[in-house]
Amino acid sequence: MSEADLGLAAIVVMAITTFLIRVGGFWFMAHVPLTTRVRRMLEALPGSVVAAAVLPIAIKSGIPAVLAVSMAVLVMRASRSALAGVLIGITAAALARSAGV
Repeated sequence: MSEADLGLAAIVVMAITTFLIRVGGFWFMAHVPLTTRVRRMLEALPGSVVAAAVLPIAIKSGIPAVLAVSMAVLVMRASRSALAGVLIGITAAALARSAGV
């Protein structure tokens, strides 16, 4: 098997795995009663995943990153605009880094 064939096989296996995980999730949730508690958990899940992915990176990156994430969250909550939050977060990080923080 050539290197290109191995690469293609890896991509196909990853695509099939991803598909099966997604289908499995839909199948599993079809068997879970949608109570108020489960609905609240599902609504909170995207924010939890983002926090789990972003916060460790921000903390490791230092004060400018923590400031940027904090500003982005505050602006998004106040304005209900993700774009405004991202723009303010980027601006906060740039200003903090240019100030030598």
